[in-house]
Amino acid sequence: MTRPILFDLDGTLVDTPNAIVETFGATLTSLGVPGVSPEEIRSTIGLPLEKAFAQLIGTSAPAATVEAAVPRYQRLYRENIVPKAQSLLYPGVADGLAELRDAGLVLAIATSKHTASAEVLLTAAGIRDHFAMVVGADAVTEPKPAPETGLLIAAELGHPADRAIMVGDTTHDLYMAHNAGMRCVAVTYGIHSPAQLAAAKPTWTVQTFPAAVEQILNAA
Repeated sequence: MTRPILFDLDGTLVDTPNAIVETFGATLTSLGVPGVSPEEIRSTIGLPLEKAFAQLIGTSAPAATVEAAVPRYQRLYRENIVPKAQSLLYPGVADGLAELRDAGLVLAIATSKHTASAEVLLTAAGIRDHFAMVVGADAVTEPKPAPETGLLIAAELGHPADRAIMVGDTTHDLYMAHNAGMRCVAVTYGIHSPAQLAAAKPTWTVQTFPAAVEQILNAA
């Protein structure tokens, strides 16, 4: 039954999107970048931080402003979000991950966060030990939706990519899976709407994490 199961992090395992929007907003305000709406910020979640800030700040700002945004955001994230991590787990995540591991599946994180930030969040949430690998955007040349993250994980875990299943809440996750030749589960409780997810043609769509676990076990 062994196969790799890849998970996105923010919006899939941990309910951080609202806190991320607030932290982005605080970062932009501290850098003197006006007029960026919460909706605009939310639309960038799932992109690597560097790309998200470049998109939000725009080309008119000095390059130094974009460069300063990522470390400032990461500091605020560690201060404001990480301490709440365990309480932000979506319902059923801790038990569901344990159930998948008990079934003999190998779990990994495929995230657009920096790897170190993902490690800190997973540890604070009390679920780091469930995962054989954590791969962030800084560990690959081309992050999601490119296939590199998924292909790297599958290769490192010793499985063909078509044996893997990706679970995520954004189209970036689903397109990465498609590009890597993986099946995928879209969860509708995160960042992208059901309509956006449907447009990316996931293999399966579920409304809760326990439903995702059930679907994976049925597919394995």
